[in-house]
Amino acid sequence: MSDRDPSPAIRTRIWREEPEPDNPFSARAAYCRGYDVFGAMVGRARWIEMLVLLFRDALPPAAELDMLEALSVALANPGPRDPSVHAAMCGGVGGSSAAASLMAALSVGAGRVGGARDLFDAMQVWSACGSDFSAWDRHAAEQPKHAGVWPETEHPPGCEPHGATTSTVVRQLLATLAHIGGTPRLCWLAQQREEQERALGRPLAITAVAAAAFCDLGFAPAEGEMLFLLLRLPGAAAHALEQQGYGYKRFPFFPVELEDDPLRKTQA
Repeated sequence: MSDRDPSPAIRTRIWREEPEPDNPFSARAAYCRGYDVFGAMVGRARWIEMLVLLFRDALPPAAELDMLEALSVALANPGPRDPSVHAAMCGGVGGSSAAASLMAALSVGAGRVGGARDLFDAMQVWSACGSDFSAWDRHAAEQPKHAGVWPETEHPPGCEPHGATTSTVVRQLLATLAHIGGTPRLCWLAQQREEQERALGRPLAITAVAAAAFCDLGFAPAEGEMLFLLLRLPGAAAHALEQQGYGYKRFPFFPVELEDDPLRKTQA
């Protein structure tokens, strides 16, 4: 008869589980960074604290937690104009499963036009160039070109590819996060935004603000990219369910102007 424990604890650097004595497939207790999740955290900890502990060894100061929570509220629903939410809505109206609708949102929202990869690039530029926005465009141009899953960027990271001025919501978010967190990149960006936009020749997008916030919180670009994907899913889920109930006749299609409309030719 073996002396080996038939139900050993399962542990990683982030998580530790102790099994039930009579069921090795069920946890008796779970610990995140040493905190007893069900015995101490549930009912006491904020959701944002649990989220941070999954990525960080320890919690940041209260002001930084509040700032991240405010950013989470801003990112929770990108809205139907956003391609990722639009993709989830298409899944909902087409009768796709919940998982398929969310996978569509993740896939479409992962790219370099206002997506998670744009945020990843912006975080890398924050690390490499700091507050020298005139170097952002040069940094992107100097990156080695190689085959991969991402297309080459067509604009400086964190910039709006459309429009001539920074949107109202981006300005509001930047001012709010800088006020709450008081962190260096956000405060500098709030003070110098107009000057740096002139240097870039483009208005800033929400990814630039989120990238500054994640960098100030000590997240690596890969961590920020993952969080950005995660935090935008609630809106995609809600709109997919809403559209599933409405059906295709009430889908908010955007108007399309055809330059060569065959119907008009027929009627002419």
